[in-house]
Amino acid sequence: MAHEILIVDDEPDIRALIEGILSDEGYETRQAHNSDTAIAAFRQRRPSLVILDIWLQNSRLDGLGILQALHVEEPQVPVVMISGHGTIETAVQAIQEGAYDFIEKPFKSDRLLLIVARALEAARLRRENSELRLRAGPETDLVGSSSPLAQLRGAIEKVAPTGSRVLITGPAGAGKEVAARMIHARSRRADGPFVVLNCATLNPARFEEELFGIEAGQDPLAQPRRAGVLERAHGGTLLLDEIADMPLETQGKIVRALQEQGFERIGGGTRVKVDVRVLSTTNRDLQAEIAAGRFREDLFYRLAVVPLRVPSLRERREDVPVLARHFMRRSAETTGMASRDLSEDALAAMQAYDWPGNVRELRNLIDWLLIMAPGEAKETIRPDMLPPQVGAAAPAVLKLDRSSEIMTLPLREARELFERQYLEAQLLRFGGNISRTANFVGMERSALHRKLKFLGVQAEDRANPPGSVGNA
Repeated sequence: MAHEILIVDDEPDIRALIEGILSDEGYETRQAHNSDTAIAAFRQRRPSLVILDIWLQNSRLDGLGILQALHVEEPQVPVVMISGHGTIETAVQAIQEGAYDFIEKPFKSDRLLLIVARALEAARLRRENSELRLRAGPETDLVGSSSPLAQLRGAIEKVAPTGSRVLITGPAGAGKEVAARMIHARSRRADGPFVVLNCATLNPARFEEELFGIEAGQDPLAQPRRAGVLERAHGGTLLLDEIADMPLETQGKIVRALQEQGFERIGGGTRVKVDVRVLSTTNRDLQAEIAAGRFREDLFYRLAVVPLRVPSLRERREDVPVLARHFMRRSAETTGMASRDLSEDALAAMQAYDWPGNVRELRNLIDWLLIMAPGEAKETIRPDMLPPQVGAAAPAVLKLDRSSEIMTLPLREARELFERQYLEAQLLRFGGNISRTANFVGMERSALHRKLKFLGVQAEDRANPPGSVGNA
């Protein structure tokens, strides 16, 4: 998406010259000739950058005054100052007030374009660094190779470049926000902001302030304008996380904002136009919420243009080993501790667990194991080191006290008991997929079918376990 640049100069010829230079490079532009029109244009829609003349005739504020007013409201927008009567002192003061750079008139177009490109890149890096600090390194990819995850990835690759609104459903902790970040990263808005509004944790009384922002008071320095998430996400993506928790009254107002791609700030009368792609997530059945009168049907159909479903971890157990090792590496990097290996038996025990907290619970478990598991860092983590609730779900073949039962049986029965427990554990690991289980245990698929039938093991041959994409 093209960057929009606000040009503020009292000379029409200079504004036209700068506009021509920028337009030739693919930038979108708007113009203002004094402080009042500049501040009004800035408040109407936040630009990507401002080119601001210091000396303005017939203006209430000069360029430095405008710079101060703009940075009180939105300090992240870069400002490049220009002047035909500049001095070193003026340039230094502009930089001290927060300007990105200072250019003397007359200027060469190449120098102007270079400074504009550098200012926009610096602003992008600051925005990314700020987000990383706030969110402490968010996951930006879905880890795993299971069939449900492959289907979800395929759907994301298709919908990401389109700009359509997407409703992402799935249980808590399954990775809905990660899916949303993947959509943003693969979209044409990837260089724009990614802003998250968590509807589940926000005080209901503050919803509209957070969405639409607050207009400035009569004295902007004493009561500055505060941009809402719709405005901060201009040119990028807004994620409404757990949308079912949004108050009903606010739902009606956001329907209108989505329809018109514009809104008014709280306490203001100016219509603010924005270009925002809206993604939303929920762990609830929104059709049931609509039937109960807690969610607006018109909002549902505006958000669910493309519905995606993130499967629970229980539906893709075969991804547990690669996820566990991935989280172990990340946790070790974050804490500075030495990474620990996970035994195959420990991973099999994890695959047998139902994970009610989904991927989030697995990540927390790995953090706990790295810090609290007994033994030295070089010692492999075994099933008996897992927390009781996880270890209790382990297949019988992994239990340490199984030998006492086997030792009381004849060889044939002991072998059958072991084979039954072993194959049940492997089927569990591969989500009931006979082909993948047969490949892992080293048997022909038909031979494994016969063996399971002989041992009395009930197995549903699921080449594609549940967790398909496209069901809201």
